[in-house]
Amino acid sequence: MAQRSSSLHRVTIVGASSILGKELKQVLEDRNFPASDIVLLDEGEAAGVLTEAAGEPTFIQDIDADSFEGARFTFLAGGEGSASRHWKAAASAGATVIDLSGGVGASANASSWIPSLDLTLPPPVSSDGHRSKISVYHSPGAAAIIATTLAAGLGEFAPARLAILFLPPVSEAGQTGINELETQTTELLSFRPIEKTVFDAQVAFNFLASYGEERKPSLADLRAKITGDVSRYLARRIPLPAIQLIQAPVFYGYAFSAFFDVAKDVDVAKIEAAIAGVGVKVTPKDEPAPDNVSAAGQEEIQIAAIERPASPESGVWIWGVADNLRLAATNAVRIAEELLAVPA
Repeated sequence: MAQRSSSLHRVTIVGASSILGKELKQVLEDRNFPASDIVLLDEGEAAGVLTEAAGEPTFIQDIDADSFEGARFTFLAGGEGSASRHWKAAASAGATVIDLSGGVGASANASSWIPSLDLTLPPPVSSDGHRSKISVYHSPGAAAIIATTLAAGLGEFAPARLAILFLPPVSEAGQTGINELETQTTELLSFRPIEKTVFDAQVAFNFLASYGEERKPSLADLRAKITGDVSRYLARRIPLPAIQLIQAPVFYGYAFSAFFDVAKDVDVAKIEAAIAGVGVKVTPKDEPAPDNVSAAGQEEIQIAAIERPASPESGVWIWGVADNLRLAATNAVRIAEELLAVPA
């Protein structure tokens, strides 16, 4: 962790009632972020809900003209629409905006940043070379972080191809996604017709290569967004991996399987060392492979010990998992921590 300023800073979280917003608040507390005040903000029915911050009871506040006054950082953890509505007010109030939703993007010329890759893929900086001069940052989602990290870790081997199959959890669709999987599971076990409000398809006890026609964004849209985020970060410095999504019937945890070509004489231990060098936890060969359960609450990407398949001889398969909420929230908080370590 970067050495940071000893002063305390006001922090606001837009979308505090979302599952990502809740995880973000928890990560701020777990990492002892130097916050003088964590202000929880949201819209609609979420405003006024009683919750807690730093062990003290507090209310989620409605967003108004004064919500961002005095804020050093504003995290956008709600939907894309909420982010697009409120980022300008936060930036105008002098806050550094860190968007986890992807709703700001090009409209604010947001700078994407994955701090764990700083040594391998230095993040963009402002024209005068100072990160502290950038006012809006984009913190990528879990899948984009995983794909970019794998590409960075394997870059030295110049693989002819890198393909990643992601198995996203329903929590990527927020609390409504979690509720729908839970409801569908109960209804199927009770032999009742299932609701398909969120995914417009049966996700319980099933794997989906596409959602129903009424579901927006579609699975193809989500894949395009992830690919776009990875492409912008890699910026042609490393070849872009091929990415595919299959919706899994799980609540939490982004699982993935990756395949890449590398010369058959390259030692597996060297590959594991390269991946560990970009912050990935490599499970020893004599320990069980990581899974969604073991990844819960962990900040890092985890992969199983690598073994070469019998065929093709140049191929390597990688199995891994990550807590999708914790990984995304930790990346956003690390951006703030790094900024506090940079002289103004």
